[in-house]
Amino acid sequence: MAERSGPMKWLRGMMLNHMPLMITCREFEDFILAYLEGELPGRQRFVFDLHLKVCRECRDYLAAYRRTVAVTKRAFDDDDAPVPDAVPEDLIKAVLAARDA
Repeated sequence: MAERSGPMKWLRGMMLNHMPLMITCREFEDFILAYLEGELPGRQRFVFDLHLKVCRECRDYLAAYRRTVAVTKRAFDDDDAPVPDAVPEDLIKAVLAARDA
């Protein structure tokens, strides 16, 4: 992804660092699961939504996160589906061990 430069990048950085109630991108990432599950209290959700309005990178990250969750859920739709031959055996064992833990 192309990085913004110049005055717009500086302005965005100033907004994220100095606006009252604003969270950083790192804090945004910490709250993403609670946000998607509707578990953020009203004020935190407001701040999260505000960050989304000013930060394109976090909007893109949130969209990718949502796609990942959707694909992961579909991967487990059919427990009886055969594992594709291209999946390494050690990966299959690691996933099964993690699932049983």
